[in-house]
Amino acid sequence: MSKQFDVIVIGGGPGGYIAAIRAAQLGFNVACIDEWKNDKGGPAPGGTCTNVGCIPSKALLQSSEHFEHANKHFAEHGITATGVKMDVAKMIARKDSVVKQNNDGILYLFKKNRVSFFHGRGSFVKAAEGGYEIKVAGAAEETLTGKQIIIATGSNARALPGTPFDEELVLSNDGALRVGAVPKKLGLIGSGVIGLEMGSVWRRLGAEVTILEGLPTFLGAVDEQIAKEAKKAFDKQGLKIELGVKVGEIKTGKKGVSIAYTNAKGEAQSLEVDKLIVSIGRVPNTIGLNTEAVGLQLDERGAVVVDADCKTNLPGVWAVGDVVRGPMLAHKAEEEGVAVAERIAGQHGHVNFNTIPWVIYTSPEIAWVGRTEQQLKADGVKYKAGSFPFLANGRARALGDTTGMVKMLADAETDEILGVHIVGPQASELIAEAVVAMEFKASSEDIARICHAHPSLSEATKEAALAVDKRTLNF
Repeated sequence: MSKQFDVIVIGGGPGGYIAAIRAAQLGFNVACIDEWKNDKGGPAPGGTCTNVGCIPSKALLQSSEHFEHANKHFAEHGITATGVKMDVAKMIARKDSVVKQNNDGILYLFKKNRVSFFHGRGSFVKAAEGGYEIKVAGAAEETLTGKQIIIATGSNARALPGTPFDEELVLSNDGALRVGAVPKKLGLIGSGVIGLEMGSVWRRLGAEVTILEGLPTFLGAVDEQIAKEAKKAFDKQGLKIELGVKVGEIKTGKKGVSIAYTNAKGEAQSLEVDKLIVSIGRVPNTIGLNTEAVGLQLDERGAVVVDADCKTNLPGVWAVGDVVRGPMLAHKAEEEGVAVAERIAGQHGHVNFNTIPWVIYTSPEIAWVGRTEQQLKADGVKYKAGSFPFLANGRARALGDTTGMVKMLADAETDEILGVHIVGPQASELIAEAVVAMEFKASSEDIARICHAHPSLSEATKEAALAVDKRTLNF
């Protein structure tokens, strides 16, 4: 007999598990279906973010940063460290432990909030009276019936045509997180978030890293001034980034991977590497969802078509996160998950796409919210710009990391903040102040008049706000 639920969530990633918990908190009888498995075959909810994305990559970034500091920067502080070595197996084991703690934490939250968890793949069977029938294909097949369905099935790494991932030589983000030894030469195709973060990890550990990017500009979505500053830092670190390339034939063999390509000048080139990470974007995951059984509409990319409220073309069916339009960011998925749960409850769930922050966790970190200077120019918006370098920030000097700046853009007439862009230490944390300010329609003067602790990196944000009106507190 089918088990009955008010809400069934298909997918236990950031959008799915958050939606399930919020719906349960609002008084609904909720089920969440997720198929991720750990190395023992047990449940591993959390989706790409927790298992092969945000969380494990940050664990490796932290480990590799410690290693680089011990080798290159401790001496500046009077600390002598000799014979420093990296145990890659132990680093990977720590990463796996961090992932498991997050998996277990989600399962605990399900139990605490009385969310029924089903381990397996969820798919539509048919429309049923008052809802939809959902099959769970796991260790034992089960059938559930839900009045409201939330699809949160996430996304998959996009492979190069003709070059599938084998996760041994040609790696997706999954394989890149499980490399067992430092490769002598590492190639990456794509200079986006995954490419830069994984390239940074293995470069710090001693790999010779080359990144091939098809676009003629570096980090095209980032404010141009910030992107140029970041590129200078990466060049100095030893990351080799080639722009405007066209990748040709890729061959794998006993010696590694051979990549044929043409450079920006149209000259034929070849790159020989031990391993190749392909990070050219992600595609919505609707594999096995059996959308045709109920007539769920997908777009040309395979994404679930939704309106501004995340409603699909089917009554009572919603979709959130990477599987729908918008940026593929874990926190965007979480916001949509909460909003949908609240809309089902008759409340007014809200997601502001204009204040969703973006972060690249390299060193220096890159973070931004709102529009870039080039976007404002293209839109014909009159604006004022102010920036402040970390080189002039006392806390950054004490940290020993003065790379980068804070840049603020404000409306020329109203002074409302339109965008904030940061490259430098702890940018991922500093950007939160800008998000709050923009949510409350703050002006640059509001930030300039708020007392910031001294010494702190956040003073650079205050100084950037002052610079919008050509003022400064630094003499």
